[in-house]
Amino acid sequence: MHDKRWWVLAFWVIGLFLVNAAAGGVGDDYRDDFNLPNVESKRGFDVLEAGFPEAAPTGVSGSIVFRADQGVDDPEVQAAMEELFAEVEKEDVVGRLISPYSDEGARQIASAGPEAGKVAYATVEFPTDAEFAEASKVRAVIDDNAPEIEGLQVQAGGQVFAEFETPSSEALGLAFAIVILIVAFGSVLAMGLPIGVALFGIGVGSALIMLISNVMAVPEFATILGAMIGIGVGIDYALLIVTRYREQLHSGHDVRESIGIAMDTAGRSVLFAGMTVVISLLGMLLMGVAFVQGLAVAASAVVFVTVLASLTLLPALLGFAGTRVEVTRRRGLIAAGLVAIGLIGFGLSISPLLIGFPLAIIVLLVGLAFKPLKVEVPRKAPKPLRETLAYRWSRVVQRRPWTVAILSTIALLILAAPLLGMRLGFGDESNYDESTSTRKAYDLLTDGFGAGSNGPLLLAAKIDGDVDPAALEAVTTAVAADPNVALASPAQLNDPENPSAAQWFVVPKTGPQAEETTDLVQRLRTDVLPPLDEQVGAEILVTGSVAVSIDFADLLAGRLPYFFAAVLILSFLLLMAVFRSLLVPLKAVIMNLLSIGAAYGIIVALFQWGWIGDVTGVEPAPIEPWMPMMLFAIVFGLSMDYEVFLLSRIREEWHRTGDSHRSVADGLAATAKVITAAAAIMVFVFGSFILESDRTAKLMGTGLALAILLDATVVRMLLVPATMELLGDRNWWLPKWLDRILPNVDVEGHLDDSPSPFDDEPGPGTGIPEPAPVTV
Repeated sequence: MHDKRWWVLAFWVIGLFLVNAAAGGVGDDYRDDFNLPNVESKRGFDVLEAGFPEAAPTGVSGSIVFRADQGVDDPEVQAAMEELFAEVEKEDVVGRLISPYSDEGARQIASAGPEAGKVAYATVEFPTDAEFAEASKVRAVIDDNAPEIEGLQVQAGGQVFAEFETPSSEALGLAFAIVILIVAFGSVLAMGLPIGVALFGIGVGSALIMLISNVMAVPEFATILGAMIGIGVGIDYALLIVTRYREQLHSGHDVRESIGIAMDTAGRSVLFAGMTVVISLLGMLLMGVAFVQGLAVAASAVVFVTVLASLTLLPALLGFAGTRVEVTRRRGLIAAGLVAIGLIGFGLSISPLLIGFPLAIIVLLVGLAFKPLKVEVPRKAPKPLRETLAYRWSRVVQRRPWTVAILSTIALLILAAPLLGMRLGFGDESNYDESTSTRKAYDLLTDGFGAGSNGPLLLAAKIDGDVDPAALEAVTTAVAADPNVALASPAQLNDPENPSAAQWFVVPKTGPQAEETTDLVQRLRTDVLPPLDEQVGAEILVTGSVAVSIDFADLLAGRLPYFFAAVLILSFLLLMAVFRSLLVPLKAVIMNLLSIGAAYGIIVALFQWGWIGDVTGVEPAPIEPWMPMMLFAIVFGLSMDYEVFLLSRIREEWHRTGDSHRSVADGLAATAKVITAAAAIMVFVFGSFILESDRTAKLMGTGLALAILLDATVVRMLLVPATMELLGDRNWWLPKWLDRILPNVDVEGHLDDSPSPFDDEPGPGTGIPEPAPVTV
């Protein structure tokens, strides 16, 4: 790559433009496709579609909610709203609009309470294959044609009409990354290389996600996830390679040799770590749900592109940079600071700060001729590795391994305790910001019809032959008697003379995401309706959007153990082949489970229980059912990155010295800086998404940031050195028969000609005392 660097750079630049041009030409087709198996809610929809083809829900739906002080039956209000409904019905994508002024929609006008006659809504149904872009056009029609009558308020409701805001928090993550990398490297150019690789990864990966959405069901928030992963992983991998490259320069190698050694050592670790992340993500294909599979492929594509950029583009860029990665001039430092200010302004939508971008360009141009700006910034000589805080810290932990291991494990288990109360489910529109039309529509429906009107249930029964009207009335009576039912309509037959299907409309007293609503669905299915099946002569099925969400959550919860087991077993086998050990991969799997479990526990406390909600802006709600799976896949893969980086260096030093105890401290000292910097960047990148208004972005960002933070601190700095000290040489034990059959996966490279940074440092038997221990 060093010798062909111009060709490599041209390939990436041209590829970036071509892939984005293709994505722009084809467009996107983001959608949530649940493709549920033969669960009850799906069977219920099948009955409704067969028996009520004109009235059955055709797919996703939204609503036009309106409130009039003078009453929705006011002639001026009714005429204006019917004109709006007619405009909406003209859109080809609209399957059906049910007006509250029609006989079918008569119940869509509030009839009880202080808002009786003042609140109403129209239902807008879309076909199953409708695209979000098409729904957005309908939303625009509603906004443009909403009547302007005094006392009338019109809002577009439902998630299909929700406004999707392109996230800008990744700009904040990049700003923090610039600062952290400059502090870690002491070099602006060395900082810019990982940022550049990450941006190429995001640029190509985001375009690939758009293209993939046209052949698979990919949800729209996959773009947010791609941005998170692209920045974090791209900087993470490039950081390791650049660090090893600079280490080789300091050891006396020339640029070409340093790049070769860095790619032969750190590059192998990056390839293996990236494979682990991709395998973890693709493990979600086992879930058998279309949009989850699309999400897995989309996220894997971003990681794959990032790994490819780290292994090809980065060495080419290092070839261009040469030894200048060790030099920082005032102009570069000032320009980097201004760029960081501009990114902060973009991320926080503070326009005055955006001036940082043009100022940075001006500083760079003026700095070419203005001598004071060309002056090199002095750099402090690095400490010998055995005098660093990381080395001293490792020796402190190794002196008290049992205490550290036990206390760390207890702390992680305490943090993970809320996980036992995790409730999976989909949040409803009450989680949107109060300023959005989606939330205003939700609140209007709640005021006029009760919280349950935002997620009504449907009962469906396939009838074969005559049916006793008394049996149908018994169903209505039994359902209405439930303490959490606000309304149970009489049965509606598709054909009074020769019925083949019946349906009931049920409104709970609680909202769609409430645990009481989930309990109601379970009671109807297990206690209330089964005794009535024989009277009606058919199975009475509970369906509707809320029932679909509950069935989907149950489906994913039931398949999670298989997904976890597949990822854990495969990761264990890969690590065993890499490190030729049984105990090292076993410890890695257990420790990663501890850190992920602790992150899950904190997420439950913050997002489900609503702790410090005033600070985070999060309302209590169930945890999205795909979140544990996605969070596990990403975090398990990323935490394995750190495991590979650290353990490969420890094993490298163990091979050199044969001292299993000192190799732990040496390996930690050699990798602590890069792991800490990489983890800090990812914590800031992921954590910045808590500033987004979208609950999904907040949830994923917070979960990823917490898991990385715990993994890089409690696990890497405490548990790893403590447990490796306790096991000693047994860390690298592997039965001979197993060693013979395992494939040889080498992530350490060929180090015969590469000097160790510890070769000239004091060690056992040198007569030079060890650094003074750190007092804790």
